[in-house]
Amino acid sequence: MNTIKKIGIFTSGGDSPGMNACIRAVVRAALHKNLKVTGIMRGYQGMIDNEFIALTSRSVSNIVHRGGTILRTARCQEFTTKVGMQKAYENLKKHELDGLVAIGGDGTFRGAIEFAGIYKDISIIGIPGTIDNDTYGTEFTLGFDTAVNTVIDAVDKIRDTADSHHRLFFIEVMGRKSGWIALYSALACGAEAVLIPEEPDSIDQLVASLQEAKQKGKQSSIVIVAEGEELGSTIEIAKKVKARFDFYDTRVSVLGHVQRGGSPTCFDRVLGARLGVKAVESLIEGETLKMAGLINSEAVLTPFSESISKAPPFNRDLIRISGIISN
Repeated sequence: MNTIKKIGIFTSGGDSPGMNACIRAVVRAALHKNLKVTGIMRGYQGMIDNEFIALTSRSVSNIVHRGGTILRTARCQEFTTKVGMQKAYENLKKHELDGLVAIGGDGTFRGAIEFAGIYKDISIIGIPGTIDNDTYGTEFTLGFDTAVNTVIDAVDKIRDTADSHHRLFFIEVMGRKSGWIALYSALACGAEAVLIPEEPDSIDQLVASLQEAKQKGKQSSIVIVAEGEELGSTIEIAKKVKARFDFYDTRVSVLGHVQRGGSPTCFDRVLGARLGVKAVESLIEGETLKMAGLINSEAVLTPFSESISKAPPFNRDLIRISGIISN
């Protein structure tokens, strides 16, 4: 028997394209199931500060194409304390919420587990909103596809000037300790090399690869570097390579937070819709402390305990393919 009558939705941690599409799906799916919906502004911080707003179908009109999150987001140290959690719980009960949909990443789900360990009468379903694609239980996280396409657009433009000036560009992309953005964008852009945390490399190997490209007639080269690369910062790597191989005029470009913004791609909009509906239906079915993800093109649930403790399987075949076609 369904005991869920009113749910809250919030976004937490770093923003990612597709969050608004997901918010829209959650709200309209809940209303379709005759549930009331409340938006919680600024994640756990807004939960503590009592920043709650009623959401209707019209509240989420014309947001599917927008980047960022209309509910805003924040990181909240206070929620890690018992006092902070108590304030949040009292506000949730004041607004008569039975369930929550939490859109965020690892920190968001850890917070949910800690909270539910104390207060067991509010069900929580998570949706992985992070451009890093580093969450166990889903093949793609919300925002990853858009971030990769943003990188592709930037690298294509950089390639033009690299070709014109006989240059070697080191381009740093985001991903924390994950190389998904770097690997996908390197394959899509035809980069001559990619450096990612999942595949230990060396300056010797990189120099050898660039020398091979030069011998094959390459007049410019692109190296994509994941920000968590263990060889050091992108600037340090560029300096080391320059000292060993100065055939090209070397430049460094750090794309930074431009990768977080922008209108979400079709894939991220559809992913947000599918996971949003899955989250609402899961709450109605009595599920809690699980994350909705996409595996083998199907929307599935994974316990939070697994999503935060296991590393997602990395597609090593893409690394092999990159090595074959890069030069």
